[in-house]
This record gives sequence, structure tokens and C-alpha cells, in this order.
Amino acid sequence: MASPSDDIILETRALTRAFKGFVAVSEVNLRVRRGHIHALIGPNGAGKTTMFNLLTKFLIPTSGQIFYEGTDITRERPAEVARRGIIRSFQISAVFPHLSVRENVRIGLQRRLGTSFHFWRSERSLECLDEQADELLDAVGLLEFAGETTVNLPYGRKRALEIATTLALDPALMLLDEPTQGMGHEDVSRVTELIRRVSKNRTVLMVEHNMGVVAGLCDAITVLQRGQVLSEGSYETVAADQRVIEAYMGSTETTLAGAHG
Repeated sequence: MASPSDDIILETRALTRAFKGFVAVSEVNLRVRRGHIHALIGPNGAGKTTMFNLLTKFLIPTSGQIFYEGTDITRERPAEVARRGIIRSFQISAVFPHLSVRENVRIGLQRRLGTSFHFWRSERSLECLDEQADELLDAVGLLEFAGETTVNLPYGRKRALEIATTLALDPALMLLDEPTQGMGHEDVSRVTELIRRVSKNRTVLMVEHNMGVVAGLCDAITVLQRGQVLSEGSYETVAADQRVIEAYMGSTETTLAGAHG
């Protein structure tokens, strides 16, 4: 068993995942510091989503280990990992479109009552959650939309709601998968500020293509290429790394050059 560290909340050691001969993640050593916002970036096919799937146990590693709070969680199931406080927000907005905004957050809060997924429960039995739900909606700037049917929300506000439902599960470590994907400038700015605000007292690991977001938000960055760690450090460090510049040249994604600003 790994010795606990007060500083490192999540660590992978030589983490590897192969699919019928194709190695999607190859011996990745990742260390995420408590209270930091840490980004995983890289060109398409770099292994970022596979890493998230390994960390949340939707995939089992071919080899290597995953430690959380110093405990080896490599063989734990997704539900066990979630109970530890590792909660993932998916790339595609995962909310119930025909429920109200408040009802979506209440579903996340039901876990605390021990009635998760008991959708047949009396509406009255969940009213005790309204105050907590509204506090979370206020935190993400959605309180005025509490009674709105979720399908009517603009895309950027749906992503804010998804973050609120993730917060409802009281995560110690939030995994955000492309939180600003498909957004206009105004929504990107709103969600970036939201992530900064909700990251207080918790740790965030995020996959993000928008280099302006990464540059302005993240304490540390790990660059993946072909499933391996190419570079690590602050934005300034990785942006100046010639290997990183070459990895992004000619890709379909935003290049690092001039992205911050």
C-alpha cells in the first residue's frame, strides 16, 4: 500500500490500458495535488478520455496502479470509487431534460437521504432537499431558473446545471470532461469562472481543449501524446516545450501558440 501523502490526492503508477494490441494509455505516472486544478490536454487520440475511464473504473487497467488518498483503488468498482468522493461530469451534458432545474439537483442530493433512484418516492419526502438544492443553484448562478424545465435552458447553462448536480454528490475530487466544449465566448467565461469558484476546498482534474481556459485556470498541466506523458508543469512550462508545440502542429485542435489571451 502506498504511504499517504498530505499533498497528493490522486496518483497513478505506470498506468497502462491496451485494447487488442493497441496501447491507449502507456505507463502514465500522474500526481494530482490536493486543492489544485489540474488539466489533461493533448491532441485527439492522446488517451485523455481513456485515462478518465480508468480513474473512474469504467475501464480496468491492463497494468499499473491507481492510488486515492494513499489507498490502492485499482481494482475497485465504479460505485466504490464514487463513494470515496471521485465524481465525474461527462462530456455530453448528463441532465434529465424534462425535469425542472431544481429537480435535477435534488436527484443528486437524494444520495444523502439513502433514497437514490427511488423515483417513486413521494414528492413531499424530497422537499427537505429544496434549500440545499437552491444553495447549489445559487452557487452556479442558476437560482432564478430553479423552476424552469431543463430542456429550455441554453447549452451553457445546462453545463452549469451539470456541475451543480456533480456538486450535489459532495465530491472531494471532481473530474470534468470537456466542460466548455461547444460553448460561445460568453458561456466559456461563465463556466470558467464557475469552475474557479467551486474548486475552493476541492480538487479538480479536467480534460479541456480550450487553451485559453487551461492557461487562465489550471495550476498544473499534463500533456499526453499517444497515451504517454509528453510534458508536465505550469502552462508557461508546457507552452514553451518544443515537443508539445510539435504535437499540436497540424492537429485539428487549438494550438498552444497564442492561445492565452
